[in-house]
Amino acid sequence: MPKSVSAHALDTLVTLGVLPKATPELRAVAAQFAVSITPAMLALINPADSDDPIAAQFVPSIDELSVREDERLDPIGDDIHSPVTGVVHRYPDRALLKLLLRCPVYCRFCFRREQLGHDEGMLSAEALSQALAYIKNHTEIWEVILTGGDPLMLSDRRLSETISQLNNIDHIKVLRIHTRVPVVDPERITHEFISILRGRLPVYVLLHCNHAREFTPDARASCARLIDAGIPMLSQSVLLRGINDTPESLESLMRTLVENRIKPHYLHHGDLARGTSHFRVPIAKGQELLRSMRGKLSGLCQPTYMLDLPGGYGKAPIGPQFAIENDDGWLVEDFHGHKHSYTDVAAISPKVKDA
Repeated sequence: MPKSVSAHALDTLVTLGVLPKATPELRAVAAQFAVSITPAMLALINPADSDDPIAAQFVPSIDELSVREDERLDPIGDDIHSPVTGVVHRYPDRALLKLLLRCPVYCRFCFRREQLGHDEGMLSAEALSQALAYIKNHTEIWEVILTGGDPLMLSDRRLSETISQLNNIDHIKVLRIHTRVPVVDPERITHEFISILRGRLPVYVLLHCNHAREFTPDARASCARLIDAGIPMLSQSVLLRGINDTPESLESLMRTLVENRIKPHYLHHGDLARGTSHFRVPIAKGQELLRSMRGKLSGLCQPTYMLDLPGGYGKAPIGPQFAIENDDGWLVEDFHGHKHSYTDVAAISPKVKDA
C-alpha cells in the first residue's frame, strides 16, 4: 500500500474500492483542495458503507464544490494576526508557529484547506529565523503552539532544532503541539522521536481526533508511548454532521479518549471554510448534545464547545447554560433537566448592625 494517497492519485482510491469512480467533479475538488490518506486510515474505511465516518473525513466529495456566500478563504482570521510569516499572535500570552503547510491526511472540513498541500509548504530558514526572532522579542508570549499543517511531519532534525531554539527563549514556559499523527500515522511516534521533545519546556500534545474508530491498536499504543514518557495529551475534535453528531458517537469518542488517558479539551463548531457547509451542525444541536452528556458521562469526558469567530476575534465557548440569573437569585438546572432556585449568598451585602 502506498505511504499516502495524494491529490493526483484519485484513481488509486478507485482501485482500492474507496471511490466508485474518479469523476471530473471529484478531480476538480482534488485540484482545489488537497487529498491525502494514510494507510492506517485507508484500512479503516468500509467501502460498502456509504456513511462511513472515516471516509467522510478524508475522501473527497462533490459536496465540496458547493460554496456558500458566508464561507471564507481565511475563516478564523489568521492573516490579520500574522505579524511575520509562520506566526499567528491572536492572544496576548500565546502564539502559533506554523512550521509547514503539509499534513499526512487532509481533512475535508479543515479551516486551513486553502493553504495546505499544494506545494512543499515548509518555512524557509530565513522565515523561521524571523518567526523565532518575533517570539523572542515579544516577552508576553508564555506559550508557543506548533501547528501547521502537522508539525510532526517534519524530520527529526528540523523538529529537534526548532524545539531546541524555543527552549532557549527564557520567557517561553510551555510548548504545545497540535497533531493528528498519533492516530493517522502511529509508526511516527517512536521512542527516538519522543526524546526530541524532552527539554526545559513542558510539552503538551493536542490530538485531533473525531471518531472513536480512529483509535486502532497502533494508535492506542502510540498515544501510550507519549503519555508513558510523561507528555500529557489533550484532544480537540470538530463537531461534524454524519460523523460524530449523535449522542452515541460523541459519547463513544469522549469515553475512548479518556480511556486512553487523553483529556477532551475542545469540541469545535465547524468553521466557515469554503465548501464545508455539508459538515456543519446547527449550534442549537451542538448545545443539546453537550447538555445530554452532562451528568451522564464523567466530568473527565466533557469537552468545551467552542466557536472560532469569523474575522479573527478568537474563540468563544458556546455550550449550554445551566444557570440563569433572575430577580430572586438564580435558576439552576440539574442533569435531569429539573430547575432549582438558588440564592447567591455571597452576592448579598451583609446587614449593618444598628449602632
